[in-house]
Amino acid sequence: MSRYTYDFHIHSCLSPCADNDMTPSNIAGMATLAGVNIMALTDHNTVKNCPAFFKAAKQNGIIPIAGMELTTAEDIHVVCLFEKLDEALQFGEEIEKHRILIKNRTDIFGDQLIMDEQDNIIGTDEYLLSNATDISIDEAPIIVGRFNGVCYPAHIDRTSNGIIATLGDFPPTPDFNLAEIYDAEKIEEYRYKYPILGEKRLLVSSDAHYLWDIRDAESYLEIDDEPYSSDLVRKNLFKLLRGEE
Repeated sequence: MSRYTYDFHIHSCLSPCADNDMTPSNIAGMATLAGVNIMALTDHNTVKNCPAFFKAAKQNGIIPIAGMELTTAEDIHVVCLFEKLDEALQFGEEIEKHRILIKNRTDIFGDQLIMDEQDNIIGTDEYLLSNATDISIDEAPIIVGRFNGVCYPAHIDRTSNGIIATLGDFPPTPDFNLAEIYDAEKIEEYRYKYPILGEKRLLVSSDAHYLWDIRDAESYLEIDDEPYSSDLVRKNLFKLLRGEE
């Protein structure tokens, strides 16, 4: 078992609210400086920058995770993570069917840049990525599960798009075994206010939209990595996230 620092909630320049400097290579380089071992790219309702991030992360010695921050029909943010890049890309294709297409206003929301691993712009998404899909909070785990992913509510301690602020409580269903909290100092407060959280693993991530948002490594998980390979670490990480270990 080894200690792996992580950040499972990072936005690239493809997310409309993220800075254009949040390129795959810049993110991976900043993760190295911050001491993060495992990082997930989780753009709003898309995974189109995950292939470039995978290559950039590997060049910087970071174990990459393909992910997405899904916006449900209730406007709740849900972190979705996938063990395999190809399954994440298939999930991304599925989400395309559920997006509500509104033309992006680049002057308001940003450019939504798709990039390669050298940070060359290879495309843009012309429709706003941050608005709600037609997928409900109850449907989200079912759809994510079809692509062997795991999902959980994002930043439950924030008023914007958090499940508690939106619904007034942390619901018993869907039965998430994980939840994300933005401020680690609020963990005990939230476990006290919402006893259901005592049954769940709380993950602390940065929800970084700017390079300076990427935090110095503090949060970690103990993961079996013998004999070492990044694929084994990723496999055992997902066992942990699924509650199989």
